[in-house]
Amino acid sequence: MTAQKLPLMESFFTIQGEGFYSGRAAYFIRLAGCDVGCTWCDVKESWNELLHPSIAVQKIVDEAAASNCDFVVITGGEPAMHDLSKITELLKEKGIEIAIETSGTALLKGKVDWYCFSPKKFKSPIEEAYSLASELKIIINHPSDFEWAETHALKINSNCKLFLQPEWGKRERFLPLIVDYVKSNPKWLISLQSHKYMNIP
Repeated sequence: MTAQKLPLMESFFTIQGEGFYSGRAAYFIRLAGCDVGCTWCDVKESWNELLHPSIAVQKIVDEAAASNCDFVVITGGEPAMHDLSKITELLKEKGIEIAIETSGTALLKGKVDWYCFSPKKFKSPIEEAYSLASELKIIINHPSDFEWAETHALKINSNCKLFLQPEWGKRERFLPLIVDYVKSNPKWLISLQSHKYMNIP
């Protein structure tokens, strides 16, 4: 059955801070529930969906549309855990462009315009993620992550944009290494969590 309600942790209109659409006004819909469990996750309060209210999909979409946004980012948690068919259908009816931020561990149920694939070592992604990916975003948290990033880049579709992003708590250590790596490997771009520098949600 198509989900008519979804566990919503928060929703807000802000600026996308990272990845391909960094700098673009975006309405974020953060769904609760995650089975990946990144140790450095900065929204661990989103993991347990039972701690967050189940909200009617129509209400979530109406509130997004009321912001006059033209771009919505569905994130989490791990949003692909949920059936997104209804919410993406209703958002498209409003003429809103849709992106998802996912670790690619679950089959996507719903249609999006942009699939930001950010695989994690804590749980392997499914093969579908590599073909759907519009953007591959690898978080650099350890020196071995550069080699790990390349293993995913080998499997990605030819149109996918490649990004390396320092883990926020270790950015001073890893950003210089990322800069040098991108200079030597120009297929990669650098993503920064610019919203944290701007002190916005």
